[in-house]
Amino acid sequence: MSVTLPDTPISDASAELEFSRLLRSAAILLVGDESDSRDSLKQAFEDSCALLEVAGSAEEAEALRLRYHFDLLLVDIRLPGLSGLEWVRRLRERGVKTHVIYMTDHAELEMVIAALRNGADDFILTPVKTEQIFLSIQRTLMRREISTENSLLRLQMEQMQQRDGLVGNSEAMQTMLTIVRRVAGTRSTVFIRGEPGVGKALVARVIHRLSRRGGAFIQMNCGSADSDTMDRELFGHVKDACAGAEQTRDGLIVQADKGTLYLDDLECLSEPVLKRLLGTLERGVVRPIGSTREFPVDVRVIATLNSEADRVDEFGESCERLIFRLNGLPLTVPPLRERGQDIELLVQHFMDQLSSELRLSPVQLLFADWQKLGDYGWPGNVRELRNVVERTLLLGKLPVDSLHQGVVQSSRNAPGYPHDWSMAQVERSHIEAVLDSVGSNKSAAARLLGVSRKTLERKQALWHKADRGG
Repeated sequence: MSVTLPDTPISDASAELEFSRLLRSAAILLVGDESDSRDSLKQAFEDSCALLEVAGSAEEAEALRLRYHFDLLLVDIRLPGLSGLEWVRRLRERGVKTHVIYMTDHAELEMVIAALRNGADDFILTPVKTEQIFLSIQRTLMRREISTENSLLRLQMEQMQQRDGLVGNSEAMQTMLTIVRRVAGTRSTVFIRGEPGVGKALVARVIHRLSRRGGAFIQMNCGSADSDTMDRELFGHVKDACAGAEQTRDGLIVQADKGTLYLDDLECLSEPVLKRLLGTLERGVVRPIGSTREFPVDVRVIATLNSEADRVDEFGESCERLIFRLNGLPLTVPPLRERGQDIELLVQHFMDQLSSELRLSPVQLLFADWQKLGDYGWPGNVRELRNVVERTLLLGKLPVDSLHQGVVQSSRNAPGYPHDWSMAQVERSHIEAVLDSVGSNKSAAARLLGVSRKTLERKQALWHKADRGG
C-alpha cells in the first residue's frame, strides 16, 4: 500500500465541511503493512477524527478492535499472515457489522468484488490518494448516518404507534406506515384519504412527530362553524376588525408556524376562505383580518377530504387548485375490514388503555367473542372498535347487540357491505345505524362518529337533497 498526498487542499468547501462534521465523531482503524503509508494517512486524518488507530497486521487490528469501538475499518487486502479479506470474513461470521473499506491494487479486483458482495462498503485502488479516501469515507459514513437515523425513526414509529393506537402488523398497515416514514421527513404537504373512523388524525399526528418541525400540531375541523368564523379562526384578526374582536388574536395558521396545520374535511371551507388559504400557502405569508401587514409563516399542511367528496370537479376552482396542491403526497389509511389480523392487537391496546382510564379490570374475551369481532364488517372502523371495547369494559362482556347483525359476515376477510356499494352508501348506512342506536340524538351520534354536529347535519341535508332528485 502506498499513499500520495495532494499538493492542494480539497477545493470543494461544502464537501470539506461535511467531511469534517462526519469525521469529528468517527472512530477509524487503519490496517496496512507499510509503515510509511500508515503514518502518512494518520498524519492526514488523526486531528479530524474522534479516534484513529493503526495496525500492521490482522492480529494487531483484532487486539485494537477488542479494546475500542470502531465505526470504520480501512483494510489493506495484503497483510502479513492472515489476509485482510480473511480477517473481515471472520468478523462477519461473528456478527460484527463495522463498516469496511478495502485498499487494493488492480490485480486483486476480482477478490474485492467478491468481498463487496459479502458486505464490504467500498474499495480504494492503490496508490492511495487522500482525496480518494476523503470521498470513500464520506460515502461510507453518510450511509452509516442514514442507517442510524432510519433505525431511530423505526423506534420512534413503534413507540408512537403504541401510544396513539396506530398499531397493526397487517400488510395494508405496514405498507401505509412505510409511506408515513417516507413523507414525514419531507417539507411537502400531505393529503390523507380514508373512511370515517380509520384514524386519519392519528396518522397526521404521527407524521408531525416524526418530522423535524419544532412548532405545534394545530388541528381544525373545517365543518365545525360558518364561513366568517372559519376565516377568523384560520387567519386571526386585529382589535375591532370584526364583531366580537375585542382584542388582537393570532389565527391557527400563525399558531402552526414552524409546525403542522391539520385541516379535517377541507371541502367544508367556503370559496372565499379557500382562496385566502391558497394564497397563504403559495406565498408563505398571512394577513390577519383588519390588518395592513403581512407576516411570513412556515406551515406544513396535512388535509383530508370527506369520502363523499372524492370528485374534485364538484368543488369551485379554488378548492380544486388547493386539492391539487395538497395531493402531491397522497396517503390512504386502510379500513379495518382490510386489516382483520390487526383486530386482536387493537382490542388488546384499547383494553389496556381504557381499563386504566376507567379504572376497571380488563375483560377476558371468549373464543366465540373473538370470532364475532373477526367476522364483523366494522363500517365504523377503528373508532367503532374502540367504542365496542369501551362498552365491553362497562358491561363486563362483549356487547353483541352493538355489532349490527345486518353486516356480520361469515368470513374474516369479507367486507361489511355489498361489493357494488359506493363509499358514500357505506358511510350513509353506518351513520344512520349510529343514529338509530342513540335514538336519533344528533349530538350523541356526532360524538360517537368523531365529527361535529354541523358536519352530521350537512351530510343529512345532502342525502335529503339527493333523495328528492335535487
